[in-house]
Amino acid sequence: MTDTSTRYLYLARHGEASADETALTESGRRQAVLLGERLQSTPLSAIYHGPLPRAQQTAQLIGAQLDAVPLHQSEPAGDYIPYLPTKEELPPDSAEAMLGFLAQVPEEERNLGPALAREALAAFTGPVDGDRPRHELVVTHNFLIGWLIRAALDAPAWRWMGLNHGNAALTAIRYAPGRPSSVLFYNDMRHLPAELRWTGFPPELHI
Repeated sequence: MTDTSTRYLYLARHGEASADETALTESGRRQAVLLGERLQSTPLSAIYHGPLPRAQQTAQLIGAQLDAVPLHQSEPAGDYIPYLPTKEELPPDSAEAMLGFLAQVPEEERNLGPALAREALAAFTGPVDGDRPRHELVVTHNFLIGWLIRAALDAPAWRWMGLNHGNAALTAIRYAPGRPSSVLFYNDMRHLPAELRWTGFPPELHI
C-alpha cells in the first residue's frame, strides 16, 4: 500500500489585467510581487499556471520572489466554464440570470470546460503519494477557484457560480488522508494595501 500525505493547495487569481487582457496592469504587477513576498515562508514545491498571459505573468512575478520554485504551464489551470448546470439545478429566483450569463460564453468554450475541470480535480486535489506533505500553488482564474472551493465543500456542481475571488488574493485548501478536505482560508488579501484590494470585483461587492 502506498503511503499518502497531506496536500496544501494554494489558489491565486492572476493580478489585475489590462482591458484587452493581454498583460498585467502596473497594479497587477504590484499585486503579484506582493503575493510572492507573502509566500516566501511557504515551502512550495511547484507553481502551476494557466496558459493565458495574465496568469503566466502573475506566476513569473510570484516565482521571482521565491527560491527556485519551478513553474509549470497547465491547461487545466486555465480560464473556462467548469460545469454547465440545467435550469432545474439552479435556484428558481436566479436561474434565468445565471443561464443568461453562461449563454454569453462561446459554445466551443462551454463544451471544452467540463473535461478540463475534471482534469483539474485529478491533478490538483486530494492527498499526495509519499510520506511528506506537499505545498503547491495554482495561479488561475475566478471560475476554477470557485470550482475547486465548491468541490472541497462537497457543494452542488453548479455552486462554482457566485464565488468571486480578488486579483492576487490567496485561498488555501488542505487535503489530509482520511479526512474531509478543509478550506483553511478564502480570498485573503492581507498582503495587499487597501488600494490594491478588491480589484476584479464589481463595486457592489467591495466591503
